[in-house]
Amino acid sequence: MSFSFASSPYSCSKVSNASHLLDPQEFSIVNRLNSCKATRELKQIHSYIIKTSPTLQPQLLCPKLLSLCAKFPDIDLSYLYSVFTQISNPGVSLYNAIIRCFSGCKNKNGSLLALSFYSELLAKGLIPDKYTYPFLLKACAESRALREGQEVHARVVKNGFALDLYVVNTLIRLYAVCGAIESAQKMFDEGPHRDLVSWTTLIQGYVKMGFWKEGILLFFDMCDANFQVDELTAVIVLSACAKLGDLTLGRRIHLYMCDQKVNFDVFVGNALIDMYLKCGDADFACKIFNEMPVKNVVSWNSMVSGLVQKGEFKEVLNMFRKMQRRGVKPDDFTMVGVLNSCANLGMLELGKWAHAYVDRNRIKADGFIGNALVDMYAKCGSIDEASKVFNGMKCRDVYTYTTIIVGLAMHGQGERALDLFSQIPKMGIKPNGVTYLGVLMACSHAGLVDEGHKHFSEMSRVYDLEPQMQHYGCMVDLLGRAGLVNEAQEFISNMPIEPDAFVWGALLGACRIHGNVEHGEIVMEKLEKLEPERDGTYVLMSNIYFSANKRRNALKLRKAMKEREIRKIPGCSSIELAGVVHEFRRGDKSHRKTKDIYSILDELTSHLQNSGQWVHTDELY
Repeated sequence: MSFSFASSPYSCSKVSNASHLLDPQEFSIVNRLNSCKATRELKQIHSYIIKTSPTLQPQLLCPKLLSLCAKFPDIDLSYLYSVFTQISNPGVSLYNAIIRCFSGCKNKNGSLLALSFYSELLAKGLIPDKYTYPFLLKACAESRALREGQEVHARVVKNGFALDLYVVNTLIRLYAVCGAIESAQKMFDEGPHRDLVSWTTLIQGYVKMGFWKEGILLFFDMCDANFQVDELTAVIVLSACAKLGDLTLGRRIHLYMCDQKVNFDVFVGNALIDMYLKCGDADFACKIFNEMPVKNVVSWNSMVSGLVQKGEFKEVLNMFRKMQRRGVKPDDFTMVGVLNSCANLGMLELGKWAHAYVDRNRIKADGFIGNALVDMYAKCGSIDEASKVFNGMKCRDVYTYTTIIVGLAMHGQGERALDLFSQIPKMGIKPNGVTYLGVLMACSHAGLVDEGHKHFSEMSRVYDLEPQMQHYGCMVDLLGRAGLVNEAQEFISNMPIEPDAFVWGALLGACRIHGNVEHGEIVMEKLEKLEPERDGTYVLMSNIYFSANKRRNALKLRKAMKEREIRKIPGCSSIELAGVVHEFRRGDKSHRKTKDIYSILDELTSHLQNSGQWVHTDELY
């Protein structure tokens, strides 16, 4: 929200009106002040004034300096304060100027100091005017000072400014950003006038609080009231549609924007891309992206993050290559998406290149980037490199520890994973549910049954984390891998929630490891009821039969699969060579070197059979 006070009392009209009384040198100084474009330049001119015209500084040029400070959000607060203290007996207009400056400062203490100046104004017996309140309320909103804002609101009513549109709009914003959306709605309803700022501020308040439907309904009310939609309102409403994942509603709003001839600038374009991706229409998102005349890094990142969420990892890397060809410099968000895609595709070489890019551009391997690097190396099979990145990170959070713990567990380094887990409480970090999944996986792979029971119990007892189905499944896997199939069965029987296919599948996997046909058949009956069309159950059980030399039972099961038209999902393997990932599926002959590949497979099969190894060629091919 922005306001224009070109004619306000603190526009330093004294300087402009008195300019005809200044000599040429002083007049030149005023002109140079007016043309200032940076804080450093402002300070240089101020220093020159102190040296050449000290008598001119306090009453004539200090107010001008103060008003100019409002143009520079990065201004030094101590410098700003020193300028103000040069003025004797400042009036309301100068207090308005200093409050305006401090409320707009990037420094987090600026808003609190603005409130302090307001208190000083009142202590001196000065009466605030309508120019005092908008920036004062902005300061309250920036510091989320709801109680102080309510006190200012009371003063607004008492001093007769409750009908001023600028003041009402800043009150709506104050209540909205402080989470008091009902009070914001009340201010909106009771206001004598409404403009586009009023509607947009309230809509944004609803959307930011997660009331997406309410924000969109309010948007349609605004349209019915014949208010012209601008770019900011369009971005806010499109973000609400993205959160809802409602493609029909998103298309309706997009069509309305076209009818109203809303300016499709880069921000609106980015919001449309994000909305279509999150609502499941990646093709249309790409169409909008390709048609955008101007794109920024956010545009590219919207495509990258949306494709990552959809699991289109190859497309993410294609998008990244296009960015490079267009000369667009990727940022942290881009690199996280690239690393995530490398992790899921197992592209270690490209992942290493991305890591080198991060180092070359002096991007800190902390936070999201560090976590993504650890995850990439772990999933690409380079756990030592993952550990190296982890050890080099200065800032670690629960996600950092969770990523490395899961990675170590996946690589069978359970004891190292548990050792790292023991460090978490010492760092003042609270583990989450995913952390405990990694811990239980580590116990499972290391065969630490007692340790697993201890951590499973600790979840709810120490950290108040309710075990989810995945945690129960990990415990069943832990017991099953250790050969405690009966204990695993008993554990399932005592579960407080109904076991799903994941839990029963873990037990069937244990039966496969230990060749337990009897238990396997019992578990298969359970799985057939839960997921009768799933191929994995039949394949796993047939493998159990094969391992137990019950080939007839295995073939009977395969026949039953065919009769029920249950098709086995083709297995898929991949290999990275020279930065290119080659995928292979059962029966797939689309690769350009298929003849060479199958020729080598025939040789391998022949060698295995000659050495006395039985090979199921149907499975091999």
